[in-house]
Amino acid sequence: MRTARLLGNGRSFYHVVSRVVDRRKVFEARDKEVFRKILRNQEAFTGVRVVTYCLMSNHFHLLLEIPDRDTLAPLDEEGLLALLPLIYDGDVVEGVRQELEQARASGSQAWHREILDRYERRRGDLSQFLKELKLRITFYMNKRLGRTGTLWEGRYKSVLVGDCEQALLTISAYIDLNPVRAGLVSNPGDYRWCGYAEAVAGGKRGQKAREGLGVILSEALHDGDFRHDWRLTAARYRMFLYEEGREVTADPQLGQAGRRGFAEAEVDAVLTKGGSMPLPSALRHRVRYFCDGAVLGTTEFVNTVFEREQAMRRGFGEKRTTGARRMRGADWGELRVLRDLQKDVMRT
Repeated sequence: MRTARLLGNGRSFYHVVSRVVDRRKVFEARDKEVFRKILRNQEAFTGVRVVTYCLMSNHFHLLLEIPDRDTLAPLDEEGLLALLPLIYDGDVVEGVRQELEQARASGSQAWHREILDRYERRRGDLSQFLKELKLRITFYMNKRLGRTGTLWEGRYKSVLVGDCEQALLTISAYIDLNPVRAGLVSNPGDYRWCGYAEAVAGGKRGQKAREGLGVILSEALHDGDFRHDWRLTAARYRMFLYEEGREVTADPQLGQAGRRGFAEAEVDAVLTKGGSMPLPSALRHRVRYFCDGAVLGTTEFVNTVFEREQAMRRGFGEKRTTGARRMRGADWGELRVLRDLQKDVMRT
């Protein structure tokens, strides 16, 4: 007999896990890229937020925010037709468009509303989100592998998570540290298919990951209008990741199992720097400052170039009085740049 799922009231958070049948390692790099695209499209269509995630070779972890259904704006015809291409091909979208036109032409508001409600019912729902996600992944993988039948080992597991920073940080770190515990990488930022690495990478795709991790901070949980700042989120989350990801040495006498993770020196270094990414770690990423910063060097060097260019009236507004700008995203020491980049300073 199946145990009934524990469901929250209104806005709720869930940790979800699902494994491939027989735990076979079927997801390769290209499959994980497709998986992530399907995941993000489902997120956009349903209004369910992916706070963070990790895609492994034979299972996945998701931390999902299920919205209060009353807060979702009802679908209208324009909104539905804008969302449908995320999950259906052109023939299906055109079929729905024609059906909506027929309903309007008939003057039947009930028919028109029934079409919209058909898709409205699928939004903001945990079970529907996971059902469609797993089904779409199954179709893709079965076609690629030339197989039929179920891909997944039973139904997904889910845990209702309290909407407090400590609980959500803990689950998020557990998810993003999966590849570290598995020995695939030494730094979760180096594993392309987890929420933390996607957020660090930046870009349009990384923006969704940053928003997801930003929502679990206590300020955002208590203030729906809180403005997320990735610099704040990144430092706080990175410190927590390293604290939770400490390496554990096995001790048979105490019955303590070993666990891969960060050495004490690594953890201490991160905490000492308040979560700021050290230079060696930053250099594993593509750093936009090195291509788009215009001038890189000490404060004195950058200011010298700035003053020279200002004197020749080239390239800067009259209101700008200083040249050197601090670099974001890592501990760059005394390095400065001329151009202050606001977004996506580091990418994987």
